[in-house]
Amino acid sequence: MKLLCDHMLGSLAKWLRIFGFDTLYPDATTDDDLILQLAKHEKRLLISRDKELIIRGKKVKLEVLEIQTTDLHEQLAQVLTHIQIDCTQVLTRCTLCNTPLLSVEKKAVKTHVPSKVFETRDQFWYCAVCNKYYWMGTHYENMIEKINELTNKNKQ
Repeated sequence: MKLLCDHMLGSLAKWLRIFGFDTLYPDATTDDDLILQLAKHEKRLLISRDKELIIRGKKVKLEVLEIQTTDLHEQLAQVLTHIQIDCTQVLTRCTLCNTPLLSVEKKAVKTHVPSKVFETRDQFWYCAVCNKYYWMGTHYENMIEKINELTNKNKQ
């Protein structure tokens, strides 16, 4: 499922990308008309805290999800209740730009990652847009722990 978070939901957008969802996050300069056009044209679920934007989205027959809290855990739980998560997609997108990550050979990252990371890790991914490298380090382990916590809490 494709998602679009409005500019009030940056942290949520980042975490939805971590979960592997194709999540657009327009910046604060993007007006509501363009947000609605993007959601409609790309068939994205519009996720927002902006009541006016939600009303306008419903008027043009968009699928919308109104977030009613500022708490990130509650926001994620609300989204995960609304849509199904495919755990095979977790950590497959750049958290900054939403681009699908590319698997890269270890030898190709030697000069791009810290030496300790290179010595202790074997799998690496690359975002061709941001020129950023990813690996399964402590951040990964913390994210997986949080994902498991949220998905298990959501099933209860």
